[in-house]
Amino acid sequence: MRNRLRAGVAIYNDGYYHAAHDAWEERWLELETGTDDEALLRGLIQFTAAVYHARNHNWEGAVGLAESALEYLSGLPADYRDVRLDSIRDALETLADDPSVLERRPPPPIEHEGQTPGLAGLDFDAAALAAVVLAAELGFDPEPVDRARTYARRDLESGNDGSRFISLLFDFVREDDHRGLVYRRLSQHAKRRQAREADVDGLFE
Repeated sequence: MRNRLRAGVAIYNDGYYHAAHDAWEERWLELETGTDDEALLRGLIQFTAAVYHARNHNWEGAVGLAESALEYLSGLPADYRDVRLDSIRDALETLADDPSVLERRPPPPIEHEGQTPGLAGLDFDAAALAAVVLAAELGFDPEPVDRARTYARRDLESGNDGSRFISLLFDFVREDDHRGLVYRRLSQHAKRRQAREADVDGLFE
């Protein structure tokens, strides 16, 4: 839960308002309706959607989502799961009253664990989740990125913390100006690793 929360918060804080929900949605769908975790994730998803619609001048959609998000977040403690909810609830009340406010000021950041994390500050687990989300959002095929995430995790578990896959995943998340180049390298390395593993598997068939 923590890694998904942090990945989505960082994606949102770096301005990818539409993509943030993809870090949370899979976990949200697994949760029982009415639990605090389910309410938190649903509220955050609707909050980021309200911001997205307001920035795209869909005032009616933004207002409806802001009001709905407030309902889901209203019963949770102010720092549930280390997310600062009071500032989010304040922002939602403002959006519900005047969604055009986002024409005059930037969307409010989300605080988590006493910070406003961005993509550059994520640890590996959260960054690996964010990499797959960003790939899909930005028009890259997410499959090679997801495969690279699997290889990176295997490398970490085997003690290889200098893995090329780890560094490339971090670069993909952090390097806005060179993301396309990083993606090509990451895809090439993932393809070669897959081929090598297929060759080894074939020896024992």
